Amino acid sequence: MTVQLVEEDNTYAAAFRESMHRTDEPAWLRRSREQAFDRFEQLGFPKVTEEEWKYTNVAPIAKTAFAPALRTNVTASARHVALAPFAYEETQNSRLVFINGIFRSDLSATEALPAGLVAIDLKDALLDVREKAATRRCFERTAENDNGFVALNTALFAGGLFLEVPRGVVVKAPIHLLFVSESSNGGTPLAAFPRVLVHAEADSAATIIESYASQNESSYLTNAILDLVVDDGARISHYKVQRESTDAFHIALTRADLGRNAFYGSTSINFGAALSRHDIDVRMDHEGAECSVDGLYMVDGTQHTDTHSIIDHRQPHCTSHQLYKGILDGKSRAVFNGKVFVRHGAQQTDARQTNKNLLLSNDAQIDTKPQLEIYADDVKCTHGAAIGQIDEEETFYLESRGLNPALARNLLTYGFAEEVIERIKIESIKRDLDTAVLTRLGSQLETEAI
Repeated sequence: MTVQLVEEDNTYAAAFRESMHRTDEPAWLRRSREQAFDRFEQLGFPKVTEEEWKYTNVAPIAKTAFAPALRTNVTASARHVALAPFAYEETQNSRLVFINGIFRSDLSATEALPAGLVAIDLKDALLDVREKAATRRCFERTAENDNGFVALNTALFAGGLFLEVPRGVVVKAPIHLLFVSESSNGGTPLAAFPRVLVHAEADSAATIIESYASQNESSYLTNAILDLVVDDGARISHYKVQRESTDAFHIALTRADLGRNAFYGSTSINFGAALSRHDIDVRMDHEGAECSVDGLYMVDGTQHTDTHSIIDHRQPHCTSHQLYKGILDGKSRAVFNGKVFVRHGAQQTDARQTNKNLLLSNDAQIDTKPQLEIYADDVKCTHGAAIGQIDEEETFYLESRGLNPALARNLLTYGFAEEVIERIKIESIKRDLDTAVLTRLGSQLETEAI
């Protein structure tokens, strides 16, 4: 075991040493990378002895010697064909592509994006005098989410994206951030470290789709960070669709800082990966900010999914709504830990949080922990959690109308998931997710039956 751990440390250490040979980064970023890797070596990967990770054991990740993806040599012509199964019709000309976590402008399509919108490689933004302040602010906040995965991403990310929506601009076409993972030629499982910074200037608006997929059912690690800065009066709708290989590992952190009267709406769909973890951190540090943080996780077999969210009300008159639903089958396990934090002085806060789970087998397991931590006295805050199985009376009702038991069960499960899917405003995503849910349930419902 000791030899294996040394080899794993050497894998990441060797990649870090190689990355430090780059001369196209500002000095402050190089210092940040060094500090982050030192922090990773101190912390290691999270352990079940830590409160925030007590239900999620990442030992399979720690024990695998992943090779960090530092570059890609896939040809553009071949990749255009391979990307077709993961595309959405609404984003044919507003798609930004990442292969193994590295932004590929040559595979992206930006014809539908308005003039003035900035979508450039993160390394170019880090050197741009105009963008330096916004990018540096996001990196400085990294220390607030202190765990080994965040530190490792900061130390090793090889390519990313800086996306800026100009003041007052409304982007009509959804912007698709498409992350595709592929196996390495040598057979060594790869680790990708995507890094995206989104800055929505005042009174702007955009819809962002963040999707993860793979070319095959291979084993790999995705360790992603998405930072959003939503300035005063700006509105961002964000959809995340995680459909990684069922042999893969997916660790992600989403952070959003909201300005005065800003709105951030998020819907996360988690279907893939053997083990997945999504941390969501929304900070409302200005009056009138509003967020809606929804999600659906659907797992079976031995899949494990974990969602941790923190919605931080720091100022008065802010609103947050959260609805997360889970469907578990087989011997799968899910974790939901949602925390609403209302600080001193954050009066007139309106916060609602709900987590509902449907267990389709006796071996599935859910650990749910909705939390309210309130230090103000003029607030409206509610939270709740529910865990159950399919209602026998509802099943009997459908059977009495001529449906067989399996179809009745699938209809009820489909309806449970549809409450979250219906909140998505992109029609092609809704159709894709409907198909995925029905396929997962093992039933193709005919229109007449519905």
